[in-house]
Amino acid sequence: MSEIVKKRDIRALTLEQLKEIFVARGDKAFRAAQTYEWLWKKSARNFDDMSNLSKETRQFLKDNFVINEVVVDDKQVSNDGTIKCAFKLSDNYVVEGVLIPTENRMTACISSQVGCSLTCKFCATARLKRMRNLNADEIYDQVVNIRNIAMQHYNMPLTNIVFMGMGEPLLNYNNVLAAIEKITSEDGLHMAAKRITLSTAGVAKMIKKLADDQVRFNLALSLHAANDEKRSKIMPINEQNNLEVLADALKYFYQKTKNKITFEYIIFKDFNDKLQDAKELAEFCKHVPAKVNIIEYNPIDDGEFKQADSDKVDRFKAYLESRGIVVNIRRSRGKDIDAACGQLANKNEAAKQLLST
Repeated sequence: MSEIVKKRDIRALTLEQLKEIFVARGDKAFRAAQTYEWLWKKSARNFDDMSNLSKETRQFLKDNFVINEVVVDDKQVSNDGTIKCAFKLSDNYVVEGVLIPTENRMTACISSQVGCSLTCKFCATARLKRMRNLNADEIYDQVVNIRNIAMQHYNMPLTNIVFMGMGEPLLNYNNVLAAIEKITSEDGLHMAAKRITLSTAGVAKMIKKLADDQVRFNLALSLHAANDEKRSKIMPINEQNNLEVLADALKYFYQKTKNKITFEYIIFKDFNDKLQDAKELAEFCKHVPAKVNIIEYNPIDDGEFKQADSDKVDRFKAYLESRGIVVNIRRSRGKDIDAACGQLANKNEAAKQLLST
């Protein structure tokens, strides 16, 4: 094909586009389906591994296409068994992902952007400049790598995926949804959509788009304060997406999908840990069927916030439960390797060098 001059990213092509390429060179359309299966179902990273393709076909693929593989550049294992990975991308940028093991589940926490454009005051990732969005295949590769690590270290399959790593998923909407389609499809990893949770800082118009697209995965909102003044202080995104706007978007989402929302609430000492804060949160929970995850704060370097006292956390939880709200307290995992919630900041040496270029 004369139009193929330089090597193209083969995983950026749809199955239909691959079929057109194979047919145009006089090959059978089912060769495209075989190739596509190798790429997405079998997670092949080398054309030579595609053993049911002829040598000639494999050579054609090698001559004209590349598979931009995401590789594990660094790996740290926490005292509690949590494993943090630094993933090097094909352009040498680095993102981080985490495997969080428990007795009955293996959860992959993955990233959607290199860095982050939001400036949440309590998050280490927010101190990094957003360099670019991740492509769908780069998001997918994080899952494959963490899945393999789960089998290697714990001999257990991956059970859950949370988009709670670096970046704001809804500001990389198309690539995130394309990756989830590959992860959940029978032609891909075939994981259940209900096992996937997308966490957002709150981009109201994109929450409504999720509803219009009838997504089947779970939605979590990083709330952290049910008071506009407090929320805007720690999350500048609230200035354009205030609580009234978010409540409207969440109602729309629930109306369209019937999926219960999770409100994530990092509890900070002497900031959002009082009974009044709990009352405000309980009132906000009236907007949609929801549960609350109270998250233990993980201090970051030179951070202005501190972890709330345990007795205040317990009282906060008890009040919400007295209002009929389902509440879970999420204890931190992987703090000793900076793998806990809000701590992903590319501290390993290779990542620091790459992000400084």
